[in-house]
Amino acid sequence: MPRAVVLAYHNVGVRCLKVLLARGVEVALVLTHEDNPSECIWFDSVAATAADYGIPTLTPADPNTPELVQRIRALAPDFLFSFYYRQMLKAELLAIPARGALNMHGSLLPRYRGRVPVNWAIIHGERETGATLHYMTVKPDAGDIVAQTAVPILPDDTAREVFDKVTLAAELTLHRVLPDLIAGTAPRIVQDLSQGGYFSGRKPADGRIDWQWPAGRIHDLVRAVAPPYPGAFTAIAGQPARILRTRVLEAATSAATAVLEAADERLLAGCGGGGALQILALEVTGEIVRSAAQLSERLGPGPWRLGDPEP
Repeated sequence: MPRAVVLAYHNVGVRCLKVLLARGVEVALVLTHEDNPSECIWFDSVAATAADYGIPTLTPADPNTPELVQRIRALAPDFLFSFYYRQMLKAELLAIPARGALNMHGSLLPRYRGRVPVNWAIIHGERETGATLHYMTVKPDAGDIVAQTAVPILPDDTAREVFDKVTLAAELTLHRVLPDLIAGTAPRIVQDLSQGGYFSGRKPADGRIDWQWPAGRIHDLVRAVAPPYPGAFTAIAGQPARILRTRVLEAATSAATAVLEAADERLLAGCGGGGALQILALEVTGEIVRSAAQLSERLGPGPWRLGDPEP
């Protein structure tokens, strides 16, 4: 029976850990993260899953300490797997497993290497992404590809919806290729890094809407950071607001001044870069608004200026 040490977090971590166990891999140790109390924890717990299966679990601040490296070395794992683990692993740790250290990444490598690949793919208007199992190197997301599975990104999909698809793609990818990994017959495809780029993490402040952008670009930002992520934010009539759901309207012209208008109870926003959006849901003064009448009750009659400086 092959032995593995698993570093994992989030839904991808839970599902891929279960694949290893279902395929007969002995998981000798799980490393995961303490949940951050300032973060919206909408995903499943790797720690709870490992406890359910009686697997020893640690939550180190740094997995690369000499003590932890020695503990993992003493386990003599055949494989080391990283499934949405957030810490970089150094060369000494990567060299321990006899048959390789592998990572599951949430994109179709070499595209969207680095942080939050699902969100970045949506921001850039991609129509496809997926999950890639690859060997780890010190350089992030740069090792040889073993297998990958693609999933579609529909025009109105939110990041949560796409992430759910990527989670399934990760499970399918690992389940399909794991027997070949164990047998030593799995492929290794060298990445052409010139065909992709590396992306850093995102902060809540990166969700500010620029109403001079085209409607499609604003729509992609809104759905890429929609809850449970922090959301796309702006001001409406000088009041702080989050735009939660939008839809791009066809045959719309650009607007010289960004305003939100009522049209048969719909909320329509003209965009300086061309096109218009229907605002399907927004949050203002701490309440969710889905119609022009609801917005009028809170801010008075429209039209309402978009992007005013906050008071």
